[in-house]
Amino acid sequence: MTYCVGIRLNAGLVFLSDSRTNAGLDAISTFRKMMIYEQPGERFMVMLSAGNLSISQSVRELLQVEKIDNGDEEPITIWNAKSLFDATRVLGATVRRVHSQDGPSLRAAGIDFNASMIFGGQIKGEAMRLFLVYSAGNFIEATRETCFFQVGESKYGKPILDRVLTPATQLDEAAKCALVSMDSTLKSNLSVGLPLDLLVYREGTYQSDEHVCMDDRNPYFQMIHSTWGQRLREVFEGIDDPRWDGGDARHPLMVKSERFEAMRKITNPGERIV
Repeated sequence: MTYCVGIRLNAGLVFLSDSRTNAGLDAISTFRKMMIYEQPGERFMVMLSAGNLSISQSVRELLQVEKIDNGDEEPITIWNAKSLFDATRVLGATVRRVHSQDGPSLRAAGIDFNASMIFGGQIKGEAMRLFLVYSAGNFIEATRETCFFQVGESKYGKPILDRVLTPATQLDEAAKCALVSMDSTLKSNLSVGLPLDLLVYREGTYQSDEHVCMDDRNPYFQMIHSTWGQRLREVFEGIDDPRWDGGDARHPLMVKSERFEAMRKITNPGERIV
């Protein structure tokens, strides 16, 4: 399993991926799931992948040479695409190519064709863009209302992203939020694991020097891990406990009323409260 998150903000993009793959409790391996495609000063693109490792590795290698027809003009590749939308079309075509090559064999072996990618970046002449590509090669684009995508084991890390991120969020704050999201996932799911790849891209630069691989010895991630758990406990302890009698509590759990009392009475021994 894996967990990857891509975030599109006004100021730039944030990408974060784990590196664990496993086929059982005693067969755990480490493979990087972040791939960078760049021509400094002209285009910068990042792909995060989740799903079947053999599929995603084939896709990321073939993506460098895949072409799609462009009528009488030169075929479109990720290296000459004039928009990130067209580059994502090339990625979708690559996924379908791998499916046509490997899908029948995988199906015969009882294995689903399972792969999804987050693909984003910036090509000179247009704004930054971020896409989520599905196993069928189709895709959707991030919007101001939905400024991040997740692939893999997403449910544990989603609440903090929902509560914190907006397009106006600053890049360093978004990177911190992504790491907290990852830490929450690591805490709850053993199929996601270190090391992590974190990359921050600043709008209009067409390159990034802010890329780090983080293991369990990284001091900043150690701080995130210990501080987030501690602060959660402190906030939890600061919330009032329920008061069943109403009393003088500021937020009573139970407010008695004649209607409520009537609803909760059971007239027959076997009657259920609905």
